[in-house]
Amino acid sequence: MTETLFLTSGELAGLATPAEYVEAVREGYRQQGPAEPRTRLVSEDPAGMLTGYLAILPETGAMGGYTYAGGFERGDVHFVLPLFDARSGDPLALLDGASMNPFKTGATGAVGVDALAREDADTLAIIGSGAQARGQLAATMTVREFETVNVYSPTKEHREAFASEANGQYDASVGAVASSDAAVEGADVVITATNADEPVFDGDLLEPGAHVTAMGRYDPEKRELDATTVERATYVVDLRARAAQDAGSFLKAVEEGVVGEDHLHGDLGEVLAGDVPGRESDDEITVFDSGGTAIETVAAAHMLYEKATGEGLGEYVDLAPGSEALTGR
Repeated sequence: MTETLFLTSGELAGLATPAEYVEAVREGYRQQGPAEPRTRLVSEDPAGMLTGYLAILPETGAMGGYTYAGGFERGDVHFVLPLFDARSGDPLALLDGASMNPFKTGATGAVGVDALAREDADTLAIIGSGAQARGQLAATMTVREFETVNVYSPTKEHREAFASEANGQYDASVGAVASSDAAVEGADVVITATNADEPVFDGDLLEPGAHVTAMGRYDPEKRELDATTVERATYVVDLRARAAQDAGSFLKAVEEGVVGEDHLHGDLGEVLAGDVPGRESDDEITVFDSGGTAIETVAAAHMLYEKATGEGLGEYVDLAPGSEALTGR
């Protein structure tokens, strides 16, 4: 039997700071280990989605994946994350990935901001006000010293509650604004964290030198960014192999003839490793378009696993290796 640590969502909540998530995710993408685009199975009756993806981080020595089921009869979502040793193949841990989700996703967005936004960026726009938007803000505040944060979401009560909560947490002045136009105009960094089917702002409003991090990508029919934004920008994705799979904003811009497939500048790992340049001028517009990969998931999970073992958290369960179970020994 192989002892494997089981960690609950409650044990993982608050275990790491946003900055620790950012550092783990940055290192994971820099390694450029093998990673597969996500696989999604869709059920129509009952309606739901089963999604999974995999990655190996060779220098960290960890590998694993993320499987989650959303919708179906309960209309909810559950996240399960197996973590393995990349050298021995032994299981290290099983994690309930619910509480870590906004933080590892937020960390990915923040790594994109840190790699591509201007160093002097001090005005941030956030479009969205849910858990993912909160995760984006928490992580992004660790990589730039923003003085002003403007948040917009369609429901007035939601954006005002977001702003009120954030004002009590950060030194920046956080305010709710009445439109996406008001948020984007004058912003150095724009973050979108929505499930929108159509673009959530007008790309013509982006100031020279602005950076956009779009985190709502998961389906080729979904797009947060218009063709103008894609056309104007140095366009970077989370994983090159996913661009043709579900980068709806990019695919639509190609379909409209605004850009060609060669407009894809590179992926985040290539930028971090120095294989392709990041921002090259102060007036350049940059985009990081991400829908999530197993890279940030495995990187964050391994960081949490190490912190949990150091603090004696979790319970061990026995998993049978095939050499025993398949032979009956």
